[in-house]
Amino acid sequence: MADRKQFMEIKAADAELLRLLEETKNAPITEELLREQRISFAYGNALNSESTTKERVRRASRYLSFLT
Repeated sequence: MADRKQFMEIKAADAELLRLLEETKNAPITEELLREQRISFAYGNALNSESTTKERVRRASRYLSFLT
């Protein structure tokens, strides 16, 4: 039960976060932004290794898109 304790109290949403979400909810998503989000996701899910860098993930992304 201890690991659920954080969900026992519902706190008010952060006003600044809500403002930013509202401000950007209709913003267009460019191909470049989507590509960077994919790279960030892949990097975040990579094994924690000193040899894995965001730039290496970018290069792998370019290589893989070249193959398709």
